[in-house]
Amino acid sequence: MNKVTKEQYEFALARVELTVMSDIVIAYEKEHYPIEKPTVAELIELSLEEKGMSQKQLAGEIGISPSRVNDYISGRSEPTLKIARLLCRVLNIPPAAMLGF
Repeated sequence: MNKVTKEQYEFALARVELTVMSDIVIAYEKEHYPIEKPTVAELIELSLEEKGMSQKQLAGEIGISPSRVNDYISGRSEPTLKIARLLCRVLNIPPAAMLGF
């Protein structure tokens, strides 16, 4: 069996301590600072931003008025299932995310 040097021992110990601390921090954050699932409005807004697309462009792509898109983004209304399907396709939003899963 190979003899472990003091440097190897200290390196391994530091890695173990870091792993334990990491697990503690993750558990604490999950309990005290949970990340909420994005709303439909947030999903649409973030996806538009990522694609560099305007509300008007999105409206043209899915066949609705720009004011309707604005209603979705402001949270004044939610899209119908048909429109949600189109939003998922055009904006590359996973359907499960749109449904809140």
